[in-house]
Amino acid sequence: MLHDVAVLALDGGHAFELGVFCEIFGIDRGDDGLPVYDFAVVSPTGTSVRTRHGFRVETPHGLERLESADLIGIPASDPDVRHSEDLYEALRAAVARGARVLSICSGAFLLGEAGLLDGRRCTTHWRYGEELARRYPKTRVEVDVLFVDEDPVITGAGTVAGIDTCLHLVRKEQGSAVANDIARRMVAPPHRDGNQAQYIKRPNVELGVGPFASLQAWLQANLHEQLTVESMARHVNMSPRTFARRFHQEMGITPLQWLTNQRILLAQQHLENTDESITTIAERAGFGSSATLRHHFAQRLGTTPHSYRRTFRGRRTRPNSAFP
Repeated sequence: MLHDVAVLALDGGHAFELGVFCEIFGIDRGDDGLPVYDFAVVSPTGTSVRTRHGFRVETPHGLERLESADLIGIPASDPDVRHSEDLYEALRAAVARGARVLSICSGAFLLGEAGLLDGRRCTTHWRYGEELARRYPKTRVEVDVLFVDEDPVITGAGTVAGIDTCLHLVRKEQGSAVANDIARRMVAPPHRDGNQAQYIKRPNVELGVGPFASLQAWLQANLHEQLTVESMARHVNMSPRTFARRFHQEMGITPLQWLTNQRILLAQQHLENTDESITTIAERAGFGSSATLRHHFAQRLGTTPHSYRRTFRGRRTRPNSAFP
């Protein structure tokens, strides 16, 4: 059931994620034939709270309002702030009686403090993934997804992924038609292709100053070639077996995994900055064919080259034109 929705407003909370809950569940769309939710914004003390942006949110509702909620929304907030035990107990009690909790971004840390992530998969913003896993080792953090549904605990990735997460729950409980109509009213996609992996900024991992220092420049200048462990080993005067073992010891991945990562980075740069065809980019990056490029994009980034380009290429202004 999805009817009674309460969202937490916390000191230092993020306004956008709070607004996502308010937009999806807090607007009366009954005239359009859409569900009307019994919606409330709740603070731990039943008084106003100050957001991280400086303005205050007023609410007359305290933790007692959570006792009837079917869904409790938890926006992003400072992951280093320890909240009251009363709040954690209220969340545990809600889940125990069958309510759902849904966090967005760093809101997952609050669920971790309440013990609600133990034994469950979860996600958060990709920048917080390692810290979330370190603090709560009984959970399994997945940073390459937009949301994780471990009903009754649902966690969304960073910021805009909160919209995806909430629409997922609406779709699950009330059907695709309702979720699509709400998304249409918001001028938002009802379902996004891909996952959080395509948004993670991956550094160009350097090969260091050891025996592989001279290898990196040679590899990056020859990514378009059909490189093998044998050809890389010859470049550093090692046997393929010794090269593969030493490389894995120093880099933590195999030579071919490192090579594939570099090729994906190169393809991303071309997709973001050029109008070259997918076939040309696949050849430049050493994938050989657009089919192979699509395979690796789907495997590593959870999207297609075309979708990635639409997301990150941007619109360029035509010369001598006031319009894009």
